[in-house]
Amino acid sequence: MTKKKGILFWITGLSGSGKTTLAKKLFPYVLKNCGPSIHLDGDTLRKILDLHGYSFKDRIANSEKFTKIAKFLTDQGINVVFSLVGLMDKPRNWNRKNIKKYIEIYIKSDVKKIISKNKKKIYKKNKNIVGVNIKPQFPKKPDIIIENTFSKNLGNLDRELRSKVSKLLKKKKYGK
Repeated sequence: MTKKKGILFWITGLSGSGKTTLAKKLFPYVLKNCGPSIHLDGDTLRKILDLHGYSFKDRIANSEKFTKIAKFLTDQGINVVFSLVGLMDKPRNWNRKNIKKYIEIYIKSDVKKIISKNKKKIYKKNKNIVGVNIKPQFPKKPDIIIENTFSKNLGNLDRELRSKVSKLLKKKKYGK
């Protein structure tokens, strides 16, 4: 018997763009409409796997680990809502090639607006920040783009994301 593959919802964007917040909002929707699901985020996995490097090379190596974890879970029929900076072409290309049900979601934000908000003080803590010291490789053809200008409230962004995910799930026939 062939087990149904899970869906990978790969949510990427600059630090502070709202990836994890929106992923947490999206997760219950995915669980209800797609079946067994898990939410993972890059910061949590860094702690669990004891990953400390933030250089471009370190970020590629970490993302390669994350893609393999995501594939392992989706191969088991578990949907994965994964939020991480992940602004490198190599892991996203690997996902597209190796994970049958892959949805790339890009949370697009202006780095200057993020820095002015800078709730987590991310941009003062570290010298290896994607979008400041490390040139990001923004997604060229994401399945979904959510533009976070910080002028819409979180509820509106959440509804926009769920609406776009719903349409894409129907189009790709990925639902339950």
